[in-house]
Amino acid sequence: MSSRISEETRARVRTAAKDCCGYCRSQQKYVLGMLEIDHIIPTAQGGTDDEKNLWLACRLCNSFKGTQTHRQDPETDRLVQLFNPRTQKWHRHFTWSENGTHIVGRTACGRATVLALQLNNTCALMVRREWISAGWHPPKETETKID
Repeated sequence: MSSRISEETRARVRTAAKDCCGYCRSQQKYVLGMLEIDHIIPTAQGGTDDEKNLWLACRLCNSFKGTQTHRQDPETDRLVQLFNPRTQKWHRHFTWSENGTHIVGRTACGRATVLALQLNNTCALMVRREWISAGWHPPKETETKID
């Protein structure tokens, strides 16, 4: 977590993200540890600490993303940009599997992001099954972002 980002900016990002990971949609109230500030374009790739380049991510998604900005779509083999949770609608690029455990990419961007961030890793699937049993998952969304 970068100390260069002010607490005010962090609070605005957290509010805009509705305390939810922009990638796997894990809600803060259900995860151990604080959701992290993610640089959509990593600073190692020229991204800035500007609020327009920041969003909220869980530790797993942020770790798997690392410095990636692009990935090959497994269906078309084209190199595509990863999902931008600040400017793109989650439901345009992803959906939940019928049983609610898996995130399924609907678009080239979605499919590439599922692979790059390992959104269906073993740990995530195990936790989602428990959240479903508790009636906490999949999350109910109200999308306000532009696409």
